Amino acid sequence: MSTQTKAEIATAKFLEFTDGEVASYFESCVHCGECAQACHFFLSTNDPKYTPTYKLMPMVKTYKREKAPLAKIRKMFGLAPDPVTEEELREWEPLVYDSCTMCGRCTEVCPMGIDIAGTIRKMREGYAAAGLVPEGLQRAEEYVEKTTSPMGVTLKAVEAQIKHQEKETGIPIEIDKKGADYMAMFSSLEIMAYTDTIGAYAKLFKKAGVTWTISSAAYEATNVGVQIGSGPLAKSIVKRVVDAAEELGVKHVIAPECGHAYGAIRWAGPNLIGREFKFEVIHIVELLDKLRREGRIPAGTKDPRKMTLHDPCQLIRRGGLLKEPRRLMDDSCADFVEMKGAGLTNLCCGGGGGVSANPRAAELQKAAFSLKADQLKAIKDLEAVIVPCANCRSVFEDGLDEYELDYEVIGMGELVASTLAE
Repeated sequence: MSTQTKAEIATAKFLEFTDGEVASYFESCVHCGECAQACHFFLSTNDPKYTPTYKLMPMVKTYKREKAPLAKIRKMFGLAPDPVTEEELREWEPLVYDSCTMCGRCTEVCPMGIDIAGTIRKMREGYAAAGLVPEGLQRAEEYVEKTTSPMGVTLKAVEAQIKHQEKETGIPIEIDKKGADYMAMFSSLEIMAYTDTIGAYAKLFKKAGVTWTISSAAYEATNVGVQIGSGPLAKSIVKRVVDAAEELGVKHVIAPECGHAYGAIRWAGPNLIGREFKFEVIHIVELLDKLRREGRIPAGTKDPRKMTLHDPCQLIRRGGLLKEPRRLMDDSCADFVEMKGAGLTNLCCGGGGGVSANPRAAELQKAAFSLKADQLKAIKDLEAVIVPCANCRSVFEDGLDEYELDYEVIGMGELVASTLAE
């Protein structure tokens, strides 16, 4: 039976994930502070502890003690840092989970090219292995193990929502249809809070003449393993999707309007399971843009309201889907106005990376959203904001209430479906 302490377990994982790339990051940091000016948590609080590179300190300290050049010699002469303690790990844990959404804005501005966001993800592996994870994310993991959903959404609940959308749209929605063109996944928020998303898919795909289905085994897209920092959990969630898609023999799997779900299945997925998929992963925004360019879902009357677009970090900055949502906005909205700083340098909503599932971080999240609220208020006569990420959408709705702003928050799929030509 292992007698390792939590600190020993965490630091062992830190070292496991400190490969040549990460080591080069630690060696090249010049402590310029540019990353702080990119972080929404620092900008909204002006607290230096939210400087992104500072959040990495336990992992950096472990590297300097064990893996850095001349580390053994420094240890011999008492010049190496002391071992990281559990007390230190607990002290840093709120910084690692509460004040980082892994949005990548700090990575973008780093003059040394350090992927700070990606390294935070690796650092969380140590925390997860040692069981030093916020209670909200622990509950989400428990729900995933019981139901596949971090919110505990069961298949029975999914079926009930599908029946409701079939009644609303008059379009049948098939579960476990073999050989379909597309297998659609959804986040729990879309299933339970933004159910019209399912109906929007039904309308759009019927118009496009494509076949699609929802898997009874892999309806949930959210990958809590990525948010927590648990590689084994992330792998099992991806494998569930892969097994279901390959069993059904679908050609494509649709990643929904959810940031980390997209990155987990499309970019990290093949590496997590150790092989290529037998299907193609496509994001719903990417797919709608493709179908629109092919003339299969022609645009009808544009929405007349003044609208802007929020760029979800994992879709735009870290996922590369910059042009597609804007083309859809131009086709569907008569008065589309970009917010200041839009695109690759967009400000995060403050709730990604598991932060919105962590009640302890609520006040800090609200403070971070103040920056997004200022961006919206700067657009005169704004009426609605399109948010192509269900998690961001939930954060927006709470944030708008907090700052007493009256804008409608709409998903991209719903906008495109509502302006579809008859």
